[in-house]
Amino acid sequence: MRFVSELPLPLPAEHIPAGTAAWRSADAARWSAAAPRRWAHPMGAVLALAVGMVWFVASAPEEACTTAQPCASSWPSLTLSVLALLCPYWVWRQPLLALAGLSTLTAAVLIEAGFAPSDLGTGALALLGALGFAMVTMVHRIGAARRQRTLAEAAAGDVRQQLPHGSGDFKRGRLSLVVGVLLLAVSTFALWRALDVVSGHEDRAAGATRVSAEVIEVDADEDDTSTLVVEARDDQRRHTLDTVFPEDYPVGTTVDLVVDGDWVRLVAEPYDIFDWELLLVLSAVPGLAFLVNGVTGHLRARSLNGRALPALRVLVHDGEEDARTYVYAADDRAAERPLLTFHSLYVTEAGHQPDDGIDQVFEEVVEAQEDEQERFDALLACGKNPPLREAVLLGAPYSGAEVAFLAPEPTGTEQVDVERSVTPVRPYGPRLVDPAAFAGTRLRGTARTPEQQSARRRPRRRPVREVADGMRPTAAPRSWTADGGSRGVGVFLLLAQGLTLAQVLDGDWSWHKVLALFALSFFTTIVATALNWRLTADRGGVWVRGGWRVRHVRWERIAGVRHAHDTIEISISGSHDEIELMPVSAGWFQRRLGKGSAATEASEALRAMLHYPELRPTEDAESRDQGTPLGPVLAGFTLLWAAVVLLL
Repeated sequence: MRFVSELPLPLPAEHIPAGTAAWRSADAARWSAAAPRRWAHPMGAVLALAVGMVWFVASAPEEACTTAQPCASSWPSLTLSVLALLCPYWVWRQPLLALAGLSTLTAAVLIEAGFAPSDLGTGALALLGALGFAMVTMVHRIGAARRQRTLAEAAAGDVRQQLPHGSGDFKRGRLSLVVGVLLLAVSTFALWRALDVVSGHEDRAAGATRVSAEVIEVDADEDDTSTLVVEARDDQRRHTLDTVFPEDYPVGTTVDLVVDGDWVRLVAEPYDIFDWELLLVLSAVPGLAFLVNGVTGHLRARSLNGRALPALRVLVHDGEEDARTYVYAADDRAAERPLLTFHSLYVTEAGHQPDDGIDQVFEEVVEAQEDEQERFDALLACGKNPPLREAVLLGAPYSGAEVAFLAPEPTGTEQVDVERSVTPVRPYGPRLVDPAAFAGTRLRGTARTPEQQSARRRPRRRPVREVADGMRPTAAPRSWTADGGSRGVGVFLLLAQGLTLAQVLDGDWSWHKVLALFALSFFTTIVATALNWRLTADRGGVWVRGGWRVRHVRWERIAGVRHAHDTIEISISGSHDEIELMPVSAGWFQRRLGKGSAATEASEALRAMLHYPELRPTEDAESRDQGTPLGPVLAGFTLLWAAVVLLL
């Protein structure tokens, strides 16, 4: 890659600690060579685990419920199920935890088989193979990270530097911790209810009479619980019982019962807590994932605070389309070989304190994407591209590390910023997918070949000045509304909503149907937005028609307009609030067809009007220009459809 720009923005010498070594290309090349190999990409391990687990479950023999082995709760099996669902995610995000979890699953499979290879079926062998491969990749990735850390510390030499004063104010992981605790509270409730059902049955069965009976009738129901009619052998009394597995009890079969008055249960099927077990698993898996992410984020953020860190002089650049930070060797002024990448957050507007080296006082913490977008908009409005910048990297970089860096403002002012990573460091190197297909996205101003552009099929974001040059002032308000891609998404989601509602209303009620019905109420907003969103710019501001209402935002209150991931976001000046429209396009599909979207056109035009007021309409929008939300209409349609389903 060749960087088309002026020389990198220099970092003032007074901000560089004395003796800080430059990370030269030779040292950086050795660091890159130590990165995890392509075969160790987590995607390979995740796919292997998915295939192995599916094969293991599909090939497992179906054991009938019997008096000797009743179909009761098995908490060890349930715990292993939760761990099995967590491991693929941890393989991707938490190699150390993944290695521990994979080892536990391997031991469980071997213990179940009694450590006898001859007793292992094909499913168990496939699962063991997948677990072994995944563990090898984890060991390789952990070892590669250690080697990279050692090489980075050696390149930095003996110079160590602490983070700027006040870095303890930088907090991460709080939202994940809150979500994780809430989900685990749901898991605790489900566990309590399940244990309550089990203990209630055991208490009742302890004082009940055990009798033997013969099955005389089976009423199998494919969609719900089936029933058995049995006749006791001692007094010929008949009892009707529910069963989940009617195929295990053909007519004439002898079954054991526990009877206490009108309370009758099969010994082979003492109770049914499947719903509570399902709720437990569905809440425990994401709950533990969020909790671990929160704790890890908090510990990683603290790992840089108050410690003497290796310092390296490097070059950094802000990605155009992915808002990532890319790091280059200090002598790679053409930005040809990126070394590592991560998302970063501007945590201070720094002022130099001569007595403390690069020690600055943190003044404010702002949201990374918003801050990055505002800086890009300011540069684009001037027809410039974000430049390559000199920086001091603090912390030893390696796969999964936490780092910080000090660099000049990309706008070219004398201000110096401190940024910290908010996602783990990722070496820029071999991928499971060829990175050449994405090479053109790394730098603004980087030359792209026609083959790269064709491979990505992703339109570049046009500079504000370029958009403004193609616009002409108009008196009448300008409007943009849902196009074919957005409405196609809306129709698909509307059909899915209707089918889901019909399924939810069919049969008896349960907790998961109540949750599904609750989720459908939010679904209406998404469908209404996809089918009917509209943006209208007039003299005073922008009218935003969402799913349920029309809002007017005056020009002086708009801080920025973004279109990303099929969402239009309008930032409000002086507030952390945003107005979001989602979904507003079928971006992936429309790009494959080589077509643009109304959402892209709207966001570009609004950004141009924001920076060039002379392009704004001179008339106010009338009611017909603002439009009517579709949410109330869809809500009425949903209620009508629900009534039809219930009546039929």
